[in-house]
Amino acid sequence: MATKTTKKVKKPTATTTKTAKAVKTKKPVKKSAKAVKKPVAKVVAPEAVANAPVAISGPYIEAIGRRKTAIARVRLTQDAKKETIEFTVNTKPLKTYFPVEEFSNIAFEPFTKTKREAGFSVSVHVYGGGIRGQAEATRLGLARAMLKLQPELRNELKVFGLLTRDPRMVERKKPGLKKARRAAQWSKR
Repeated sequence: MATKTTKKVKKPTATTTKTAKAVKTKKPVKKSAKAVKKPVAKVVAPEAVANAPVAISGPYIEAIGRRKTAIARVRLTQDAKKETIEFTVNTKPLKTYFPVEEFSNIAFEPFTKTKREAGFSVSVHVYGGGIRGQAEATRLGLARAMLKLQPELRNELKVFGLLTRDPRMVERKKPGLKKARRAAQWSKR
C-alpha cells in the first residue's frame, strides 16, 4: 500500500511579508505621578515580627527536627483542658516507642526544662537513624514547635541548647579504606 503524504503550505501573513523596519510596536503610555496612587507600606520593626505569636491556622503547629540521619516531624496541639501531656511517637505512646528511660527523657526535655507539664498534645512521625538520633531529632522538633507557639520561650530554650541543630554526622567511607579513616591492618611481611 502506498500512502500519500501531504504537506501543509503556510500562507503568508501581513507580519511575515513586511520588513523589520516597517513593523512598529506600541509604546506604553506613561501616566502622570498625580494620577497614579501608590499604596503606602507600613514599616514594622523586625523585633515586632519575630516576637509576634503565631496564630494556629489549623489544628496544630508543625516543626521538623533532625539529628544524624534521623528526621522527626512534630505536631503540637495546645489544649488547656488536658491535665497531662499526650505524647505519641509513630502512633505509639512515648514510653513504648522509647522504652529506655534516657531516650524518653531526651524527647520530653523541652517540656521539663520549661516547666510545661500540662495542656499539650504531641504527635511525632520519626524515621531514619537509630534510637538515640530519633530521640534527639524529636527533642529539636518539639522545641521548634513550642517556639512557634510561644515565642517568649526562646530565651529558656536557647539557654538549655534545645534550639541548636547538632551538625555532627557520620563521615563517609573512603575507597581503599575499611571505614572513613580506618585503613587495613599493616603487615611487616
